[in-house]
Amino acid sequence: MTGAQPGFERRVAGALDAAPSRIPVILGGCGSGRTWLLQRVRDRVGRGSAQYIDVERCATTPERFLQAVVSAAPFPWRAAERAPATAREAFDTLLAFFDHARGAGGEPCTFLLDEVLELRTFESFPGLRHVLRDLLDGLAASPNRFVLTTRYVARAHRLLRDATARFEVMHQPALTPADVTDLLAPSFNGYEQMATDDRDYLGRAVQALTDGRSTYVRALGHAMAEIRAADPVSGLTALLSSDGTLTSWCRFCYELRLHRARGYGALKAILDILAEHEPLTLTEISQRLHRTPGSTKDYLSWLEDVDLVTARQKKYSFTDPVLRLWVRLHCRPTPPSQEEVAREVQRYAVDRMPQPEPAPALAYAGVDASPEERKSWGIIEID
Repeated sequence: MTGAQPGFERRVAGALDAAPSRIPVILGGCGSGRTWLLQRVRDRVGRGSAQYIDVERCATTPERFLQAVVSAAPFPWRAAERAPATAREAFDTLLAFFDHARGAGGEPCTFLLDEVLELRTFESFPGLRHVLRDLLDGLAASPNRFVLTTRYVARAHRLLRDATARFEVMHQPALTPADVTDLLAPSFNGYEQMATDDRDYLGRAVQALTDGRSTYVRALGHAMAEIRAADPVSGLTALLSSDGTLTSWCRFCYELRLHRARGYGALKAILDILAEHEPLTLTEISQRLHRTPGSTKDYLSWLEDVDLVTARQKKYSFTDPVLRLWVRLHCRPTPPSQEEVAREVQRYAVDRMPQPEPAPALAYAGVDASPEERKSWGIIEID
């Protein structure tokens, strides 16, 4: 399905195309369509000139975030001669990258930072007490173009209270009934067999039930397509069942907001490290994390306390192998392609699935097998 909010997209594009460009800060709750909008902006600007970064997926430590962002950039960047020695140096290098990166022809780049307030987790590292303020100052002074999003509306307003006029707050609008009708069209074959009045009523009903949130509208469209009925109430009932899609989504949003009262970047970094290679000792993890063994031991104890990691013979690994696979696939700047998912799942299956034992082809040969052959298979003969 595709969405339709051309007026809001034009407003965002107008801010980017202004001279000098403004920095849209798009605010909206879970499922409101912010990520979808950023991906549309990336396609409009051109993938060679724009970088989409899902901050929430890969904001672990400043060092590892810098590495993830730069390695995924579609434009050239001359890396520093040496790796940053501290978290502060890594963050300063990130700001320099945002400031100095250019497209292949030397034109300004566009950075699309999804869930930008997740960088607040860096404020627990030495020398980084004012990460978000420093970030805004750096972006405001850069000739490059930026679009920022966050689901935390109140926090964003507090942060931007003293920001420069280059930042333009934009609230992601809810989908209108007409937008919803557009979005649902593929689920009903373009409404070929539906009267105009029924189509319009369906758009209004779904818009009301979903509060115009694009994620909910898409899910409801799929649910109605599965039950082959334009019945949004039955569709929503199925989605909110114990194993329904929206039940999982709502649980995620609920838990996420509860746990974001403080940052857990270092814990996510350890899971990221173990997703790359496991099992690892405390020393090996602390070296990759660039933290002391003492602080790393504390982090690991917190992960053990909630059963995310397990220690066996002084080596740490994920408790849940499927969760490790999910981290490998999704905790990075951009979502994986279908090919990447298929490749990683295949690798996971090969490593874990038992190999079939070769069946002795002659075991069922009966009278065609000689007594000597049957003895060679290890079968005990009973007269």
